[in-house]
Amino acid sequence: MADFLSYERRLLRVTNYVHEHLDEELDLNKLAEIACMSPYHWHRVYQGVFGESVIATVKRLRLQRAATLLARTATPIEEIGALSGYPNLQSFTRIFSAAYGMPPARFRKEGRCLSSLSHQPLRSNLMFPVEIRRGTELSLICVAHTGSYMGISKAFDTLNACVSSRQLIAQETRWIGIFLDDPAAVDEKQLRSFACISAPEMAPDSPLEAPLIRKQLAGGNYAVLRYKGPYSEMQPVYQWFCGVWFPASGYEIADAPPYEDYLNNPRETPPSELLTDIYIAINP
Repeated sequence: MADFLSYERRLLRVTNYVHEHLDEELDLNKLAEIACMSPYHWHRVYQGVFGESVIATVKRLRLQRAATLLARTATPIEEIGALSGYPNLQSFTRIFSAAYGMPPARFRKEGRCLSSLSHQPLRSNLMFPVEIRRGTELSLICVAHTGSYMGISKAFDTLNACVSSRQLIAQETRWIGIFLDDPAAVDEKQLRSFACISAPEMAPDSPLEAPLIRKQLAGGNYAVLRYKGPYSEMQPVYQWFCGVWFPASGYEIADAPPYEDYLNNPRETPPSELLTDIYIAINP
């Protein structure tokens, strides 16, 4: 118990530091000090747990934030590139295009076009296939998050550090996000969500320590939308799902929060290829 908790605390300290100092130059020696490990050992432990180097983590998080700023703000692209750590627009455009499959200007334009989907006719369903599924009750291990839904990546990194040190991840583990509030109705700083994994059957009732908590997903009927693309572009997809598909479907939304089932790993998958199933419970 003491050994894995020691590693867990070290991983959490570094995860928190990276997310809170994303605008600063990366200092591997500083991170090694925070982890209370030598730089050699720290790098191997981090990469073994998270599946990527800490340099790759910072790059991914900065580009994720850049995509959000491009889609949702009018901040100049050159300024977003500088905020992401790139000295000029050319280098930012090259790196962003490699990750997202298109240059920043096109990503901004297409993201704003996507925002109008909720006003298009039902034939837009061709872009977002929906099916009805019967879901079984699911036990989860979670970390709570309050704030921007795009900031839930910190909760997922915290969760990953905790469950990896406890060896709770298996090949069949599902990674799930639960979102309690509507971003259009609740102030961004007050948005509540949970980063979760499916709990392994071998330890359904084993005790958990903070920040880990248990939650249950209810069984029942769900409308499930398959979305392909960056997480930063999902808000208008929800608008289309709830505002276009449901009124025409004849189904009634149940009193339960939506959740997302992430089908591939954002550490290994280009944002344009990410697959997410969005589950919304429906009444019988």
